Amino acid sequence: MKRVVVLGSTGSIGTQTLDIIRQFPSELKLVGLAAARNEALLSEQSASFGVTETVLFERDGMDALVRLATLPEADIVVVSVAGVIGLLPTFEAIKAGKQIALASKEVLVAAGEIVMPLCEKHGVTMTPIDSEHSAIFQCLQGYRSDQVSELILTASGGPFRGKTRDDLQAITVEQALNHPTWNMGGKITIDSATLMNKGLEMIEARWLFGASIDQVKVCVHPQSIIHSMVKFTDGSVLGQLGWPNMRLPIAYALLYPERPTNDLKNWDPTDSGTLTFEKPDEETFRCLSLARESARIGGTMPAAMNAANEAVVAAFLAGKCGFLQIADHVEAAMQEHQSRPATLEDILDADTSARQFISKRLNP
Repeated sequence: MKRVVVLGSTGSIGTQTLDIIRQFPSELKLVGLAAARNEALLSEQSASFGVTETVLFERDGMDALVRLATLPEADIVVVSVAGVIGLLPTFEAIKAGKQIALASKEVLVAAGEIVMPLCEKHGVTMTPIDSEHSAIFQCLQGYRSDQVSELILTASGGPFRGKTRDDLQAITVEQALNHPTWNMGGKITIDSATLMNKGLEMIEARWLFGASIDQVKVCVHPQSIIHSMVKFTDGSVLGQLGWPNMRLPIAYALLYPERPTNDLKNWDPTDSGTLTFEKPDEETFRCLSLARESARIGGTMPAAMNAANEAVVAAFLAGKCGFLQIADHVEAAMQEHQSRPATLEDILDADTSARQFISKRLNP
């Protein structure tokens, strides 16, 4: 029996995580819940599972979130909160010896340089929930890091695959939110449309799997059947395949290394038809190369890049800037930022400074 705390229980990943916990009552027990602001749904979830340990972040604050993440009775903490809010609770949960099931990209994007050594120090396993990273995690089981040549993240290409910069000049928020494959929240859907989501995943993969950023590649695969691949030094390539459904990677992250049967629809090769692959267009979708550059610079630069992107995407969703301007504003924030060695304090400071820069830039 694994006892589970879910940070971000009212979001898409959080609600699906609770579905998985319901499906495996003899293997998983919910002991704590946290949400940002949806008090009604949090109360409903608490009553449904009989959980008394709950936190509403906007009311109770960061100290309460950290306390929940370090509950003595918890074995595994699911981190599925938006933004760097999840960084400090994850940090403290690792120090308390909790297994981490990670859905929040920002934790490793902003602080992978210090988070992964902390996991090693405290003997903590971090299992990824993102479908791409779960795929790589599964493909790597039983292999050594020196046998790995490349990590290949697949991308659907988003709603604007094949479009030129001229095509994207007048893109509306509604168009950008119309993802062809996945049903996700607003911020991550816009990140998918700009390919920033894949850039963040490159940085996350770099830290999760101990690779260099240049070993992490991106391949556009519109059918979203192959969730990612690993190329080995002998030229062999392994991939993990299945229907686009987040419940499978969530279940694997929670129940690893077990693979109990479930009620999800199984994929069959004859159901899919042709699977296609393309190189990403990094000239049109510049966020991908900006994310890679931030990783090459290192230190606090990825944190600044990530924070700037969050701020600009929020502005785009509010109608305050254009779609193509997202990359321009992120690049400007990176040029403004002077990268420093990564410490928790400096990462949080870089996050704050980048958001302030974007705010001033958009509201002169």
